[in-house]
Amino acid sequence: MRVEGAVALVTGAGRGLGRAFAGELVRRGAATVYGAARDPGAVTEPGVSPVALDISDPVRVAQAARQCADVSLLVNNAGVMTLSPLIGAASLDGARLEMEVNYFGTLAMCRAFAPVLAVNGGGALVNVLSVVSWFTNPANGSYGASKAAEWALTNGIRVELARHGTLVVGVHAGFIDTDMAAEFDAPKVSPASVVRQVLDAVEAGQLEVLVGERTRQVKASLPRDQELIYPRPSRQPGTAGTAGPQATLPSSNDTGSRCSRRSRPSSD
Repeated sequence: MRVEGAVALVTGAGRGLGRAFAGELVRRGAATVYGAARDPGAVTEPGVSPVALDISDPVRVAQAARQCADVSLLVNNAGVMTLSPLIGAASLDGARLEMEVNYFGTLAMCRAFAPVLAVNGGGALVNVLSVVSWFTNPANGSYGASKAAEWALTNGIRVELARHGTLVVGVHAGFIDTDMAAEFDAPKVSPASVVRQVLDAVEAGQLEVLVGERTRQVKASLPRDQELIYPRPSRQPGTAGTAGPQATLPSSNDTGSRCSRRSRPSSD
């Protein structure tokens, strides 16, 4: 599909990557750009129409689908990261929040807007995923689990929506230079670069966007992930695992180093 003339809705448009998506859509000539955020006052990009939306609230999602019934391009960018390990976290609260927003919230948006996209010619649906869709770092394990679930969701709806002619694009990236990654000491890609790659992919009809060499390396490692990605568990109880002879531990969006335990929204 062409971005020029399209009617787009971007979730998490109040800051970071979502704001970059909204601005670039305006620059590329989209007829209408809706910028959704929990606080619509945070949506300040020129030419973008604010929409109040919490994707974890079914009532708000249904309202947005009615309000934005002309949408032909949906960008599911909103999400949350709590920096929680799977076993070491004090409770399941972080994991539940990440699943509620990243998986169930995205699924709710897909379900609500699938008929909208179909009525408007099929259009395109973009899900912003992560390189940690493909591996789990212990320091940030529940986020990876939520993104793995969202990746499975993306592949599933692609099949279901094919009969409507809807293009479904999955976007995988490591660290993006936004507030969400501010405390991580690692190379980062600019939001503008991610957005350009994604919108170019939409116009080219591509199903997947792998942002950065590290992301491409991690996906290529999946057939041998236990050897190339994860440390080798020790055979002796009570001792730490050691990395396998060819193991290369992930170094982007996954280290868990120099990070606080605060919940970090990736969007608004």
